[in-house]
Order: sequence, then structure tokens, then C-alpha cells
Amino acid sequence: MRDEVSRTLFERACKVLVGGVNSPVRAFKGVGGTPRFIREAKGAYVTDADGNSLIDYVCSWGALLFGHAPDFVREALDRCAEKGTSYGYPTELEIELAELVRELAPHVEMIRFVNSGSEATAGAVRLARGVTRRPKILKCSGCYHGAVDSLLVTAGSGVATLSIPETVGVPQSVADDTLVIPYNDVSALESVFAKHGAELAAFILEPVAGNMGLVPPDLLFLRRARELTTEVGALLIFDEVMTGFRIAAGGAVELYRVVPDLVCFGKIIGGGVPCGAFGGRREIMQNLAPVGPVYQAGTLAGNPLAVSVGLATLREILCAGRALYQELDRRAARLADGLEERCRAAGVPVTVQRVGSMFTVFFSPSKCIRNYEEARSCDTQRFAAFFHAMLRNGIHLPPSQFECWFLTTAHDDVVIERTLAACERALREM
Repeated sequence: MRDEVSRTLFERACKVLVGGVNSPVRAFKGVGGTPRFIREAKGAYVTDADGNSLIDYVCSWGALLFGHAPDFVREALDRCAEKGTSYGYPTELEIELAELVRELAPHVEMIRFVNSGSEATAGAVRLARGVTRRPKILKCSGCYHGAVDSLLVTAGSGVATLSIPETVGVPQSVADDTLVIPYNDVSALESVFAKHGAELAAFILEPVAGNMGLVPPDLLFLRRARELTTEVGALLIFDEVMTGFRIAAGGAVELYRVVPDLVCFGKIIGGGVPCGAFGGRREIMQNLAPVGPVYQAGTLAGNPLAVSVGLATLREILCAGRALYQELDRRAARLADGLEERCRAAGVPVTVQRVGSMFTVFFSPSKCIRNYEEARSCDTQRFAAFFHAMLRNGIHLPPSQFECWFLTTAHDDVVIERTLAACERALREM
């Protein structure tokens, strides 16, 4: 497989872009080698600058539920571009998207659109502090909630991939207001609430962890989080930037029946165009300006380009109904089970963890990965070898052991069979 053009482009990029990329995990530091520069994409495939066609399991890090460049997205973009891409004024489109979010996720009574998942979590945390008048935030180790100062403490994901200190550039006073417990640890959860409950503004967590690899929640952990935040008057914030509209139309809330006070969205809510949002109970959201005293703003928030694509995507979800997620679940199960079977047959110890159309192949003999520490014990060198063997065989995986693979409706049975065949060849090479 050729990579000369990508190598040349990476050398050129390193002269003008820090590390040659605009988001660190793209730089292949977790697996070594040179990142592939993508020229175009359609369906389940990306085509790199050297002309190689690759089955894609990055899928814009989960933002693409319907694959690359579906017709309804391109049509929405064309219609919007003819009328203008940003006004700085309110539009009816924003109302329609907010109403559609509420229809799919009824627990989101009011919403505020922003431009990214990071903006959504930053806004939700600020709102929680403003409502409660308390300083401290609780999070879980290994959960990444965007590049927000107070949330970068033991943040997993790209921070773990690069093995860098989490709080360089973050004032110690800010880091001190962030408390951290292990994911799925009910005892630690109860202990921190017993000690710091009166100081806590919010507990923010991924209801399905996706930034230490895919780690499903212990349902008791989610339920105790809801009970304890209610008892002490703190807010429960679900970071559904990854899981929102992906694992179910109503996200993890629909799946696990635990309702937070606030929820953060990103990725699929924009259908592949930069967009994010946070929302929740009306009485909490009305503390935001211009109604309340908590200030949050954004020039491009709710811009017609992002909102048009988000509307088109969520309408597609609404029309498809439960059958959409049932079929995605079937395909993902076939792929995840097939990968695990082939690895074990080749004598490679793995455990594959999945929720809906998100999963991770952990190179570990453990039968279950429950938290960040267990994820970090995985064999990252073996993952790197697997990553490059799969790439040579036409499959582009997320370039980190600590990231999720994502399926789309474009990953049909033919694509899955090609992936499993590539896995067999890659394992022989390894």
C-alpha cells in the first residue's frame, strides 16, 4: 500500500501545523508511523492522498451515523449554502432542531446550541456552578470531556494516548476544584459525596465511557450517582457527546433509564458539521443569559449550516425509528464477535466490549475492562502492531488503544465480511 503522498504532506504540515495536525490523536503517536491524509470519503470508505481506499472505523470519531457524505446531508448543505451559511441572527431552523431534540430525548426540556462537544461540557459545568453557587466538580478518571481546563484531570483518550501530564497549562487552583474517582466504583462515589457533597456543583460523567476505550457502566453506579447528587443538591451531568443519538435515539438515558439534570451533545447532533449543545430541565436552563445570570455565548452557535445538517440527520433517525438501532446493533455484534473469535483463534488475548454501534478491541487477557486503570494495563504495543497490519490490509482503525470504533449504516454485511477477512490476514502477519 502506497503512502508516499501522505508522508510528503505530513512533512509539509509539520512546518506550519503543531505536530502536523489540528487534533493530537491524529498524529499517530499512539501507534507510530505517518498519518494518512484523506482526500475524500463516501459511505464506509475513505480515500487517502495516495489513492488507497480504506474501510473507515473512525467515522469522524462517531459523528457519522449514516456514513460519509449521505445524499440527505449533501442536499441540506446545498440548500443552506444558497441562502447563506451564517447570519448572527436567530432562525426558525434553530427552533425546529431544538423541538426535534426534545422529541427524541424528552428529558431535554430546553437546550442551548454551541459549536462543539467541548463547548457543551464547558457551558454545562459553568451553569452547574452558577446554579448551585458551589466550586467543585466530580469526574471519573479516564473520562474525557473536551479540552476544558477543569475537566482535563486524568482525562484519558488523547491525553492517555500521548502519555502527557494532564494539567500542564491548567492553574493548580482550577485543578484543585476537580475531584476524581474511578469509573464504576460505587464505594469511591459514596465516599467522595460523604466528604465533599456540600461543595459539589456537579458530577459529570460519560454514561457509557468512550475515552478509555469502550467501558459500559455498572447500572448501580449510574443509579447511585443520580441518588447522591439529588441528596446533596448537586447536578448530574451526562456527557453524551459520543453516545447521544448513537446508541439509541434518546442516547444512554433511553438505554439505562437514569435521567440527569443536564446532558451534553456533539458529533451526531451536527451530522458531521461542527455543532454541539447542552440542555436539560427548564428551571436549570433558564439560569442562562439572557434570562438568568450565567453568561454563555457564541457567534456561530446555531448557525444555519450546522443546524440544517443536524436537522436532516435527526429527521432521518426519527423516520427510521427503532429498526435503525436494531440493525446497527446486529451488525456491530457480528463484527465485534467475529474479531474476538479470530483473535482468540490466533492465540492473541483480547476482550471486545460493545454498546450498540460503539466498541473497542482491548488487547488484554482480562475478561472485562471496568475502569481507566484496567484499560491502561492493555498491551498498547500489540495494538499498534494490529493497527498497522489492518491498515496494510485496507482497514483504518482509530489510532489508539483508548478510542472507540464506530459503525454506520454504510457498514453493511459486505463491509463487515471484508473487515473480518482483513483481520485474519493481519493476525497472520503479526
